[in-house]
Amino acid sequence: MFRFINLILLSVLVSAVNAQAQGKYPGIGRAATPAEIKAWDIDVRPDFTGLPPGSGSVAKGQLVWEAKCASCHGTFGESNEVFTPIVGGTTADDIKAGRVKALQEPMARTTFMKVSSISTLWDYVNRAMPWNAPKSLSTDEVYASLAYMLNLANIVPADFVLSEKTMGDVQARLPNRNGKVKYEGLWNIRGKGDVQNVACMRDCKIEIGLASVLPDFAQGTHGNLAEQQRHIGPARGIDTGKRVQVPANSATVSLTKSGGEAMLNLARDGNCTACHQIDKRLLGPSFQEIAAKYKADNGAESRLSEKVKTGGSGVWGAIPMPPSALRDEDIRALVRWILSGAPER
Repeated sequence: MFRFINLILLSVLVSAVNAQAQGKYPGIGRAATPAEIKAWDIDVRPDFTGLPPGSGSVAKGQLVWEAKCASCHGTFGESNEVFTPIVGGTTADDIKAGRVKALQEPMARTTFMKVSSISTLWDYVNRAMPWNAPKSLSTDEVYASLAYMLNLANIVPADFVLSEKTMGDVQARLPNRNGKVKYEGLWNIRGKGDVQNVACMRDCKIEIGLASVLPDFAQGTHGNLAEQQRHIGPARGIDTGKRVQVPANSATVSLTKSGGEAMLNLARDGNCTACHQIDKRLLGPSFQEIAAKYKADNGAESRLSEKVKTGGSGVWGAIPMPPSALRDEDIRALVRWILSGAPER
């Protein structure tokens, strides 16, 4: 897909240059430089076309992983409550068969349970990781971090070195390498479709009632959804132009010994607990760490309330904190509770 888009972009550039040469649009367009073309042409195909030369060992990958990956994905790829685990759910028999048997069971899917092409994973890491600094990994670091993941998944040994020359060996051991199914009817207009159903109703008057649903605290966060989605088809955007008001006593409570549980529920409603816990560090600092840092700071409540509202990064590390969708009064109550030490009761 990316290579197809690249070809379209190149054809547009060529057309612009030809138009200039013909005098139709003087001064518009120029030939793309080799460096510009190279910057766009970075995709890697399943047959490894486009894979740059380089290498990385499992041992080097562990160092890269601990420095740049473990904060989101866990030291051993087990992840946390934010990200899906990378390894797990595959067996030695899956590696032999090329199909992951556990995919037939109702269980959570890990990365190596699903991926069928190792070049896809290399390409994704190269383009998008780390998520707070995409494309910052060197080619060798991409190879190394992927080698570490493959070792965690028991696909390669601990002394393995991944390179453009050994990618084919890895592909041959990928647990779900035969997991894709090509439905001919979706690729060839003369092919047989993957379903054989017949129409069961005619001339029916159907009242479409499906709509997107958001929790009350998130109403209106991204504007009026009804105005952003089309008014035909089975799915409609609900009217969030008038934000639903949360009852005053549902979350915002006075800071008493009995208010801790309500405050923790408010933190969950605001998705704060995806990155913060009361007494331990997750992606961000614990609530108790925050309380200790600002214990003697009389202006902390106001500043932190504004930061929770608008988002930011840099104080506790490079991972950014997104803006909160909570109401201003809820944010102030939550910050006040955190600064008090976040008592659970």
